[in-house]
Amino acid sequence: MKQASLSTPFGDLIVTEEDGAITALGWGQAAGRDRSVLLDTALRQLNEYATGQRQHFDLPLRVTGSDFQRAVCAAIAAIPFGHTRTYGEIARDLGVPAQAVGGACGGNPIPILIPCHRVMGAKGLTGFSGAGGVETKVALLRHEGAAGLLI
Repeated sequence: MKQASLSTPFGDLIVTEEDGAITALGWGQAAGRDRSVLLDTALRQLNEYATGQRQHFDLPLRVTGSDFQRAVCAAIAAIPFGHTRTYGEIARDLGVPAQAVGGACGGNPIPILIPCHRVMGAKGLTGFSGAGGVETKVALLRHEGAAGLLI
């Protein structure tokens, strides 16, 4: 397992690589900075995203967990930059309850790269599992120009 950190307007981010794929993104500072082509590429792409130069990530991602967790993460990953979907919409697509989608969304191990901040409740803004909670979610949505729905 290799890790590296990057400071962004959304907080300090730690990216984890295992066996040629990104497996986690969290908030904080890595104890050191491991080097690899993949980690360097991930940090570059995250920096480009944070500075408004990138709207789509092109990285190998691996979500550990159940088939359901992976299905929800795949549905979230399909939401385009600047758009949102609701837990209910994703639930209808997968044929499951919205609460189950909410739980899987909260368990997303690779936020931002798998953009769970783009998932909303039926009545609007909901929580966010990243550092800063809902304030970070709002900042990410504003960054993407999707904050008009918050007003």
